[in-house]
Amino acid sequence: MKCTWHITDCTDPYENLALEELLFSQIQPDEVLLYLWQNDNTVVIGRNQNAWRECRLEAFSAQNGRLARRLSGGGAVYHDMGNQNFTFIAPHNLYDVARQTEVIRLAVNAFGINAERSGRNDIVADGKKFSGNAFHRGSDASFHHGTVLISSDMSRLSEFLAPSPEKLEAKGVKSVRARVINLTELSPDITPESVRTAILDAFAEVYGVTPELLELSRIDPAKHRELAARYAEDEWRLGRMSEFDYSFRRRFSFGELEFHFSVQNGLVTEATVYSDAMDALWVKELEKAFVSVPFNTMSLSQAVPDNPQSGGDADEVAGFFREMTL
Repeated sequence: MKCTWHITDCTDPYENLALEELLFSQIQPDEVLLYLWQNDNTVVIGRNQNAWRECRLEAFSAQNGRLARRLSGGGAVYHDMGNQNFTFIAPHNLYDVARQTEVIRLAVNAFGINAERSGRNDIVADGKKFSGNAFHRGSDASFHHGTVLISSDMSRLSEFLAPSPEKLEAKGVKSVRARVINLTELSPDITPESVRTAILDAFAEVYGVTPELLELSRIDPAKHRELAARYAEDEWRLGRMSEFDYSFRRRFSFGELEFHFSVQNGLVTEATVYSDAMDALWVKELEKAFVSVPFNTMSLSQAVPDNPQSGGDADEVAGFFREMTL
């Protein structure tokens, strides 16, 4: 096994997400790669989220903000230069979320802050989240990426993110600001630069090897430009808007689902599912599964596909449709 790392000084979200995807596609069979990056004045939404519902788009655009959509599932996050992003990329046999999270936890502990993993996708200090994590699985490799809030502008985070009241209630808080913390509140001298150094040191400690600087010669500049342009397109960022006849929304134990159905002659002709659920690929399978299904509660419930990652997710959704009155 070899460990490699790359730090970019680019702050454009479309270029950074494109590089992440290309690094993911080029990962070597014996490699664990750590990629450190920052976006300036950006809201990044999960792969299946409704952009208009998660971000106050007009107000954010007026402040020169940029909206980006990532490959992984999960919820919306605000990025600025007081936040540090990380990505761990590895083939399936070396991919280990617990080990990767330990790198971040140890790095933060180096500043005298007691950091702990909480639930499936958060790292907390003093009972509040400073790092939200999300995941993407491919055929041969996976990646795990997340944030480290250091000195982020919390007023902008509260101003532009618009999570549903049901989501906040599920977290037991009244606002998005109430459940997050900047590390400078616990260690005033901490900076993004010192955090990057601490993460690289912890990477070496956890994996027991000296990480090597990644040679970007494996990345084709033309492909990078092409993919960055695709990430910037409205069709990817905002999604394709279509007319629909029925919509339903429910918060489940694993996240929120918002269903939009177009129906003709009693059959579903198009289905769109928005979600902050972590399993982005299963949400896409949901959309496909409903097309051409009779629009009635029993048929919709029976169409819900199994989720290989968690059978309980499918049971919850099927139960929701069985209990519904159309």
